[in-house]
Amino acid sequence: MFFDATQAKRRQGPRGSYDMPLVIALVGLACIGVVMVASSSIAVAESQHIGAFYFLKRHLLFLSIGMVLAGIAMRTELKLMEKNAYLLLAGAVVLLLLVFVPGIGMRINGARRWLNFLITSFQPVEAVKLILVVYTASYLVRHRESVETSFWGLFKPIMVAGLFVLLLLAQPDFGSATLMIAVTIGMIWMGGAKPMYLGGMGLPVVALLWFVAKFEPYRMRRLTSFIDPWADPFNDGFQLTQSLMAIGRGEWTGVGLGSSVLKLSYLPEAHTDFIFAVISEELGLAGILLVMGLFALAVGRGLFMGLKGMEIGQRFAGFVACGVSLMLGLQTMVSIGVNLGALPTKGLTLPLISYGGSSIVLTCAMAGVLLRTTYEINRAIDARQMAARMPANAVPDANAAVAATPAREAVTA
Repeated sequence: MFFDATQAKRRQGPRGSYDMPLVIALVGLACIGVVMVASSSIAVAESQHIGAFYFLKRHLLFLSIGMVLAGIAMRTELKLMEKNAYLLLAGAVVLLLLVFVPGIGMRINGARRWLNFLITSFQPVEAVKLILVVYTASYLVRHRESVETSFWGLFKPIMVAGLFVLLLLAQPDFGSATLMIAVTIGMIWMGGAKPMYLGGMGLPVVALLWFVAKFEPYRMRRLTSFIDPWADPFNDGFQLTQSLMAIGRGEWTGVGLGSSVLKLSYLPEAHTDFIFAVISEELGLAGILLVMGLFALAVGRGLFMGLKGMEIGQRFAGFVACGVSLMLGLQTMVSIGVNLGALPTKGLTLPLISYGGSSIVLTCAMAGVLLRTTYEINRAIDARQMAARMPANAVPDANAAVAATPAREAVTA
């Protein structure tokens, strides 16, 4: 009788679970980030006379805040985000406009990308990345048929992404603008849009990006300097040549943790944009493979769970999982590509590893949302398995268990 009661209690409802390989990959990347920020930032901090571990302490603080937000996201039902997608979208537009308001927006290194919160600064684009994924996922669920069959079904999400691109280019933030349009097109393609329609909608945006790049001298210098950085190694090609030398010094196993030479005031932004070069120098090919392997595991599991969610009817969770995975994966590819000289300098950090305030906080929140999608997808899978195991006379209870999971398709336009 005790065994039967326990079984009956366990079967009262479906159980969700977070994807453990994904958890391991994300935690592993965050731990590597702490170690490498400590190693790469000491020389920078000492040169500024602010204490050797200044950046490490701040990184740990921001990481702690990010973990709190990730925990909240992991406990929040996705239906709440889906329900408020338009409200979040409006908030994203307001955030991007506030950077142009005197006294609120901050200009650093010629760009207006930060908001002044008195005790710290905040880069709103990091929050906008997640909001764009949530809105696009919501749209793909609500307008599934028009996206799959109509050219105009793609118009709204592309125009929303285009609006964000224009606001980002005005800051200017060319790297984030390119990333957002790429993720939007990727999500719409996963939603079943025809490649011909995607090409027709995407080409004008690509043309706009090329026009902006061509008519800004510093962007053209970035585009040309990465082709042959050694042509001008002390000016336009300085960052890339120092990065390549650091990567080359690492060889197979690296020069040893903390023993990098290029981080000693030679490699610019060693603890942020070019932290991958420091990893390469200190840990060698072994460290590179470890970092890239963890990113591949995180992005791969996210995409796998997202596709699984679409397959079982959890379309919103599936699209969010794929969108967040694409955002993390593409940003990682761009950051590593810049360090290797395969792409022009874009100013994008390495997710979960590079030092940053709003970047690390919002990336953790994004990771929390990704883990939440895996929880709800696994819960729906468990509900189906429960229904399959139920005896014939208990089918109504099984159906109730399935119905207990949040219905993604119930949201209407």
